Parts: sequence; structure tokens; C-alpha cells
Amino acid sequence: MILRILNFLVITTLILAAAYVYRIKFEATVQAERLAKLRDEVRHERDKIAALRAQWGELDDPARIQELAQRFLKLKPAQPPQFDALDHLPDQPPDYMRPGARDPIGGMIEHLEEPIDVTASVPAPGAAAPPPRSSENVEAPAPAAPLMPVQAAPLAPAPPSTVPAAGHP
Repeated sequence: MILRILNFLVITTLILAAAYVYRIKFEATVQAERLAKLRDEVRHERDKIAALRAQWGELDDPARIQELAQRFLKLKPAQPPQFDALDHLPDQPPDYMRPGARDPIGGMIEHLEEPIDVTASVPAPGAAAPPPRSSENVEAPAPAAPLMPVQAAPLAPAPPSTVPAAGHP
């Protein structure tokens, strides 16, 4: 009686194992077909890229561009009087800001926030090394040393103030 039950269990186990192996084989076949399809798509896309590069090479040919420019643009060669000497340029760019107005870019630079230390793998100079971590003692990392503010150099001298000083008419 016990041998019959044992035989039945072994046969059932073998049938289940065979079904499991068949399922794995079927999934592997499906994956192989999917892989073959993807490889075919990649090959097709590479062929399209090669064709587009060849077309780009034809369109980007300097002789072709020169011929199209002569045919459609009707450009004339630059003449020497069209160029000017560098000594005719102004010393400073024109001042488009109202006198006494704040520099908008300087204002943005002054109000920049300090960047967050994202690496946290190297301690800041002069900072103590962090204690070794353990699975029992997990804490937030210590804040990084503050960064030194960078002063922006003025772009141009400020215009003279038109407001009279206190006590002077």
C-alpha cells in the first residue's frame, strides 16, 4: 500500500516536472523568436540610417551647395569698402540701463543658493571624516562645509549719481 502511494507521488512529480520543463522550453522559444524579430528590426533600422547618411552626403556636397547658391541667391562678392577698421568701434558697449538702475544679472548672482553637495563620498576640506556606517546606526549625512561666495566683477563703471548728497543743494 505504501509503495503504491510512493509510486503515485513519484509519477505525479515526474509529470509536473515534465510540464514545468515544457513551459520553460516554450518560453525560451518565444523569447528566441522575439530576439530574432528585434535583430531583424535593428538591421532594418541600420540600413535606413546608412541610406540617410548617403543622402546627407549628397546634399552636403560643397560643389552642389555652391551651384545652388549661384543659381538661387544672386550674391555679389564682398567689396573692400564694406569692411571697417577696428579703431572705429566704440570703447564700451552702449549703456541701455537707466542711470541708477540695478544690474539685473548682478542681482541674480547675489541671490544664488549654495549648491547641494551631491557626492557625499569625499568630505569637504577641513571637515571631520564621517564615522563608518553600520546596519544598526543609519543616520543622515553630515552637512557639507559652506562654500565661499564668489564676487562678480563689475562689467562697467557705474554712472555718476544725479542725486545731490545730503546737506548740499
